[in-house]
Amino acid sequence: MLLAWSAAIAAQPAMEPVPDRQPGEGEGPYPVLVVRGATMIDGTGAPPMGPVDIVVEGDRIAAVHLTGAPQDVLDSASRTIDASGMYVLPGFVDTHGHNGDPAKAPQPSYGYKLWLAHGVTTVRGVSFYFGPDQPDIGDAARSEANTIVAPRLIPYAAFGDKWDGGTPDTPEKARAWVRWIEAAGYHGVKFFNSETPEVLAAALDEADKLGLGTVAHLAQVGVAQVNARKAVELGLDGVTHFYGHFESLLNDGTVPRYPAGYNYLDEQDRFGEVARLADQIVAPGSEKWDEYVDFLVESGVTLSPTFNIYAASRDVMRARTLEWHDTYTLPSLMKFYEPSLTNHGSYYHDWTTEDEVAWRRFYRPWMRLTNAFKNKGGRVTAGSDPGYIYQTWGFAYIAELEMLREAGLSPLEVIQAATINGAREIYEPKGIEPPMGSIRAGKLADLVIVPENPLDNLKVLYGTGHKRLNRETNRIETVGGVRWTIKDGVVYDAPALLESVARMVEEQRAAQGQ
Repeated sequence: MLLAWSAAIAAQPAMEPVPDRQPGEGEGPYPVLVVRGATMIDGTGAPPMGPVDIVVEGDRIAAVHLTGAPQDVLDSASRTIDASGMYVLPGFVDTHGHNGDPAKAPQPSYGYKLWLAHGVTTVRGVSFYFGPDQPDIGDAARSEANTIVAPRLIPYAAFGDKWDGGTPDTPEKARAWVRWIEAAGYHGVKFFNSETPEVLAAALDEADKLGLGTVAHLAQVGVAQVNARKAVELGLDGVTHFYGHFESLLNDGTVPRYPAGYNYLDEQDRFGEVARLADQIVAPGSEKWDEYVDFLVESGVTLSPTFNIYAASRDVMRARTLEWHDTYTLPSLMKFYEPSLTNHGSYYHDWTTEDEVAWRRFYRPWMRLTNAFKNKGGRVTAGSDPGYIYQTWGFAYIAELEMLREAGLSPLEVIQAATINGAREIYEPKGIEPPMGSIRAGKLADLVIVPENPLDNLKVLYGTGHKRLNRETNRIETVGGVRWTIKDGVVYDAPALLESVARMVEEQRAAQGQ
């Protein structure tokens, strides 16, 4: 399945190269940068505190002063950001990124800028690009050097992709592929559950030995052999999406029941019928349910649910008319989103009220499972899976934070998922404490500065801001939106990034005569 997908992508026009960072596109890093007077939400789960002064030297946080920085430090600052009345958080971590389809968005900086404009300073690509000879590693190196406008990029490779050694369909070939990927510079492996249990076990074991992370989309084609329980038993580090969980909790039988005539390759069937799994599982809170949650927690697996990527399934009309599409979604991307027999994720060919109701019901146990896992000590992270199903980069990430809140995470737990939890998921396989993810002296200077309190209202993180009525003037006002995103000590003006993206959209419209 993956090889056919890679071949189809290889037949398309290539993605455009990411342009070098230009003067004015981010400033710094500075010998000394001071963020003054902000209320800090440090990412660890600690309550807000402030005003604080954060001193950055080069690409690192040098000090966090709870009672104000000394005057000599203030006098030595190369730049001071007055964040009085604002909120400062660690840079956000998106654990589920893609950015490689020229039919949707041919210039990768489109997605990179939208991520940064929403405070995302680190993205795990699973994968950023599919197919051989793609710039995953090159983009990551250029981002690390801050020579392009992009978050920190952590490239994973999809199992079997990238190399020319043939399908890794034996344990020996699986281990060879994993060694090749590690030598090429990838940080981990994304599985799609199309390999045999023996091959998967060998690949997971080799990845663990080499300090590579592993995550799986446990697709229906392989879930009868390897559901989430089995994959975790074999050593999988992370489960993304919902796949594999409900198949581990079936009330009657060992495989899901599909209607006569079901066709997995018809995506309306695939995505429409999967929601009906909610009617086939044990009762939430039952003995089997609780035992499964305990098993996941004790295994140390991480869950990255990506709730938002399927949100259109419960209300397609809302997804199609989201307020940022007109200004920030490329015409080519909107066209890709439309119902289609060929575009992946454009599956609502004849999407009915019954389909939407089924998905609303499906979310209830899925969210309950995620929250129960978190309450018992499991790690949940935030991933957006953008570029599909009306979910545009950056905006989709904030929507995922809102849906984590809907699932039962408290606002502080949502910020944990978006920061330190995501950082730990990425760096734990390497056996090291993450260099970012919280606001601490010695950590990388990845920060998000927001004029409004996101703990009160996560909507203030959207690039379009939050509209509310001023009760004194009886006028509608727009508040919020990230003001500055700092990555490696480089200060990005978030509104300017959004203006750059808006120009990309207008230029494509003009080129297409729209």
